[in-house]
Amino acid sequence: MTKTDLVNAMADAAGITKKAAGEALDALLSAVTGSLQKGNNVTITGFGTFRVSHRAARTGVNPRNPSQKIQIPAMKVPAFKAGKSLKDAVR
Repeated sequence: MTKTDLVNAMADAAGITKKAAGEALDALLSAVTGSLQKGNNVTITGFGTFRVSHRAARTGVNPRNPSQKIQIPAMKVPAFKAGKSLKDAVR
């Protein structure tokens, strides 16, 4: 499902225009992104939790030259943990 498909589904389900649904989706994504940038978790009850995970530094291999080792720095990455309702719906 693409963002356009999601906007169309939201507009149909809520009985609103596609423009309003697109703005609502953009507002949601912006709020989640902003909260994660501040280091906060975002929990949507029944759906799941978005959080910031820390990935440790590690040694990797250059794919163009497998004999060359490269150092991959530590970084923060977004992570998602599905909630019980979402897991049950998918199963």
